[in-house]
Amino acid sequence: MLSESFARGTSVLHRLDPRLRLVFATLISILLAVSTAFPTLFTGLALAAGLVLVSGLPLVEVSRRLTVINLFNVILFLVLPITYEGTPALHIGPLTCTREGLLLAARIALKSNAILMIFVALIATMAIATLGHGLHRLHMPKKLVYLLLIAYRYVFVLEQEYQRLHTAIRIRGFVPKTNLHTYKTYAYLFGMLLVRALTRADRVYHAMLCRGFKGKFYCIHQFSFSRTDRIWTVFFLVALIFLGRLEWAPPARF
Repeated sequence: MLSESFARGTSVLHRLDPRLRLVFATLISILLAVSTAFPTLFTGLALAAGLVLVSGLPLVEVSRRLTVINLFNVILFLVLPITYEGTPALHIGPLTCTREGLLLAARIALKSNAILMIFVALIATMAIATLGHGLHRLHMPKKLVYLLLIAYRYVFVLEQEYQRLHTAIRIRGFVPKTNLHTYKTYAYLFGMLLVRALTRADRVYHAMLCRGFKGKFYCIHQFSFSRTDRIWTVFFLVALIFLGRLEWAPPARF
């Protein structure tokens, strides 16, 4: 199962109202996604790094998550400068790197790192159940919220079923190779997984009906805004305004 290790903590960000974190994580991410000015992007990256530090998350674990997206950014830095049209900046053998391509790759790298760290600091610090109830309190479509909660709960059941089936075929001497028999075996494996998933879903549905389920999940914990939430609301609003001013009225642009 997913450990939700980031959700276990006592920092001030962990204690903030989930609705507050959801709203401002979304707004700041959207603003950074549409930004093109480097002062805005660098400031957003600094803000995201600051939130990660305030959250008290283990930096090694955060770095591992950043490594995945930065591997993709390395590929962009290798491809975009030589495929994006613009002013030649340097020549590497027969290849020409354009200034516009380099700037575009840099913008994408800054945006992706900043947005990921913002979501790690504000969203990953809450449990999936809390995330679902927070979305429900923000009047997101109920069916989407229920789908998120149920999918999170039963994705591990599907993983267990897959491991059980995979163990069964290995006990019977199956060794994967690049031949038709292997392809057929994996096709049968995933077909049986779908059949068992449908069967399990039907059993779960009837079990929920027996327990009085009427299409609604109830949350015992009631969200409420505290003084700390109000202070952070002001902080996030100021940060949004400052980032917006940097973007649409920047002192200098690259």
